[in-house]
Amino acid sequence: MTTLPRRTVPHHAHPANRYASGPLDRADLVRHDAAAVHRLMSDPQALFTPIWGQANLVAYAADGVQARHLPGALSLLEAAEAVVFLGLDPDGRPHFAIDLGRGPSGGGAPPPLAEEGVFEDLRKVGPMLSHEAGAVLAYARGMVHWDRRHRFCGACGAPAEAAKGGHERRCTNHAACGAVHFPRTDPAVIMLVHDGGDRVVMGRQAVWPPGLHSVLAGFVEPGESLEDAVAREVMEEVGLPVADVAYRSSQPWPFPSSIMLGFTARATEDALTIAEDEIESARWMSRDELLASPEDETFKLPRPDSIARRLIEDWLSEDA
Repeated sequence: MTTLPRRTVPHHAHPANRYASGPLDRADLVRHDAAAVHRLMSDPQALFTPIWGQANLVAYAADGVQARHLPGALSLLEAAEAVVFLGLDPDGRPHFAIDLGRGPSGGGAPPPLAEEGVFEDLRKVGPMLSHEAGAVLAYARGMVHWDRRHRFCGACGAPAEAAKGGHERRCTNHAACGAVHFPRTDPAVIMLVHDGGDRVVMGRQAVWPPGLHSVLAGFVEPGESLEDAVAREVMEEVGLPVADVAYRSSQPWPFPSSIMLGFTARATEDALTIAEDEIESARWMSRDELLASPEDETFKLPRPDSIARRLIEDWLSEDA
């Protein structure tokens, strides 16, 4: 096995949200060495995380769901549209994401991996995976999604070639352009709006499953601070001015390419004015109502792997 320098993956006192703080050392120094990345691809210890369409390969077992990371094989690499170096695990094994095609939406049959597992949307199986497994699958999914959309230069349209182990795409029109493109993450604020006491605002979008409610959220716009985005989105969606905007935690959300930045904010008024082009409904709900959620088609909380659920549970526990 190839020996390379590794850094310790940081661990934080504040528990990480799902899909964050995975076990891999992203090994930026290794990415810069194309020859080293190529050697790692043929390392017998190398593991490959397949992505087909937007789905990850998993295996169902009696004790739950397991992420599938496959050893290198010539047939697997030959079928790949792209391979991205993800980093080194705590045992020094190199991990790669491998793009096996755009899946049902892009045509084509699933890869011949039936004996290895099934391809599932991470949003379906994420809550059933271990924290570390979910983080690696989310990382792989996010990198493949970005790579597929940057195979041509966004500035001049020329082909863009992979570099830094798949963490850059460089325009091949070197004389006239030469732009370098990096993986994109779209920042979005997500905020639990409370009244300073026992109530929070819960809203829902018409496209969500029946009964599902959540806290408010929206994308950050150019020239806007995160605090400004919180205040603007709350005003736009429910007509409430806010104060005491406070950061809580964040979560990578590769569905397809967001980073969710979690906040709390105190509303300074009570009356809700619903922007029906933004959300279907919103209402104030008490702590007791949330704790007694029936979790059915009349009302249910956000999915357990989401930062929305984390914000709600943290707020519920503050005065427990």
